[in-house]
Amino acid sequence: MNRASLIAGWKKDEAAPFSGWDFSHHAGRVREEEPPWDYMALAREAMAQATAVLDMATGGGERFAQLAPFPGHARAMEGHGPNVFIAQARLEPLGVQVLACGESQPMPFADHEFDLVLNRHGGCWNPELGRVTRPGGHLLTQQVGPGNSADLMDAFAAQSSWPADWPENSLAYVSSRLAEVGFEILLGQEWMGKIHYQDVGALVYDLKAIPWIVPGFSVDGHLDTLLRLQRRLETDGALSFQSSRFLIKARKR
Repeated sequence: MNRASLIAGWKKDEAAPFSGWDFSHHAGRVREEEPPWDYMALAREAMAQATAVLDMATGGGERFAQLAPFPGHARAMEGHGPNVFIAQARLEPLGVQVLACGESQPMPFADHEFDLVLNRHGGCWNPELGRVTRPGGHLLTQQVGPGNSADLMDAFAAQSSWPADWPENSLAYVSSRLAEVGFEILLGQEWMGKIHYQDVGALVYDLKAIPWIVPGFSVDGHLDTLLRLQRRLETDGALSFQSSRFLIKARKR
């Protein structure tokens, strides 16, 4: 494929719509290695015992909806305005009330309201977790960990502060803070892997959808780097970058 055709394709991926937390646009073009645990299986297991559940940072509700049916008391919270409406449309027919609330904001819930709190990739530290979780209740969270996409940011010489400005993005930090508000850590694991892109256009789509990785990203503004990555893909047969995750399962004392 010649340079003009490549760039035209990248610009189509750059302009492709993105909503909620739905990456189906580049399905089959990206392969993420998976950590040794299965978050969704653990969440389903926990849901089977729950009577009142909260999903923090639900995005568009894509993952949480997969856990239906829900107990009689089910809530989700989301801090990004456009996602709130997407999550409401997806989750409320399933019996879940969706509230506009960022994961680090005061939670609009009663004391000891939930016996299960879930959070997948939402930035999970909030001191109110100790207040809204019942004694004996559980927290399950999988988070993006330190070092995630560091080599990708380096490739673009990106001046992103993410995740350096988010100290909660580590197993040690979150575990220690949860202990301070009355949680016992039952399971804590860290993992490093890779995300593999079949083509540069799929990476372009991700960089537009996740703007904090390379702030101000555009095809025109970063064309030299994209062409360099294209040559790397053609030479190495792969375009892979670092992925980092950690998992915590905790019980409220």
